[in-house]
Amino acid sequence: MELLKEAYLLRMFIGESDKTEGKPLYEWLVHEAKAQGLAGATVLRGLMGFGPRSRIYTTKILRLSEDLPIVVEIVDTADRLEAFLAHAEPHIHDGMATLEKAQVRFYKEGKKE
Repeated sequence: MELLKEAYLLRMFIGESDKTEGKPLYEWLVHEAKAQGLAGATVLRGLMGFGPRSRIYTTKILRLSEDLPIVVEIVDTADRLEAFLAHAEPHIHDGMATLEKAQVRFYKEGKKE
């Protein structure tokens, strides 16, 4: 897949325990992004964070949280990401999404040995 040099980065901030259709929301988002043919997706697990309820979630042993912050990042064109977000938003009950311009420096598969 060829990406334009100017693409967009969609970031969705959700919780680790968020679910949809019986599976973790972050997993559902990645599978849906792949099914829609988007360029790629990455899931990042946060060590600490807070959201609209101002409750702090952390990995510290005395305050071990079962709902750590998760960030799902997807890069593609603005139109494709807007369509994906319209499809995904009804499944996200708590969280935030941001969309920003990104310069794609390279996007390659690599050689198989």
